[in-house]
Amino acid sequence: MSVLQDPKLFNQIDINRLPGHIAIIMDGNGRWANKKFLPRIAGHRAGVKTVDRIVTICRKIGIKALTLYSFSEENWSRPRDEINALMEILKRYLRKELDRMLKENIRFNTIGNIESLPQSAQDIIQDAKDKTKNRDGMVLTLALSYGARREIVDAVREIALAVKNNKLSVEDITSQLFQSYLHTKNLPDPDLLIRTSGELRISNFLLYQMAYTELYFTDTLWPDFKEDDLLTAIIEFQKRERRFGMTGEQITKERQ
Repeated sequence: MSVLQDPKLFNQIDINRLPGHIAIIMDGNGRWANKKFLPRIAGHRAGVKTVDRIVTICRKIGIKALTLYSFSEENWSRPRDEINALMEILKRYLRKELDRMLKENIRFNTIGNIESLPQSAQDIIQDAKDKTKNRDGMVLTLALSYGARREIVDAVREIALAVKNNKLSVEDITSQLFQSYLHTKNLPDPDLLIRTSGELRISNFLLYQMAYTELYFTDTLWPDFKEDDLLTAIIEFQKRERRFGMTGEQITKERQ
């Protein structure tokens, strides 16, 4: 049985023009819980079910990379009970989904300062990475303890140290070299960013990588985000003309 409420949405998608890499800021778990007079952690648990749905539909239609903003550097300032619960949800999710990732040819990946997470979470993360490292159907990346400003500063420090130690010269520094020092060095830049819950900002997420990313905002809270919502975002993405500094006429000629 189709998981789509409106199967006609799928027919509107040009499979040959899918975004190769979709990044999502999964926002609104807490507000979803508050609206239902539930504790915030109930919203996070509901959000995990949405992750399942979105990973499934992305894999099914052929998305090559999906990156989910799961836990930001700023999230460490939340109440300790909530942080502990989020870490338990993360561990439970990875244990539960490992077999599925193996069966569905998904490679698990992370970006962020993973060493900040509890050791038990680090161990489970590393195990999932090791066991899925040869899968090549889709890359599922969780951004954990991630902050784009810190990522950029860390890259600058590493390059500066390499120059200081005569491993690089100043002339070697290009945008391509800089990208090789980022957490996403093995991923293409996102083609499409989706943010749920009605917030209109990117919240320190992939700041360097999103120079030419198409942005899509929806009022839908993350636990309520369904397969139809993802397809609607992709349809909107495919309506846009991505020029990358060129003219519309140049783009038309390239497609011919």
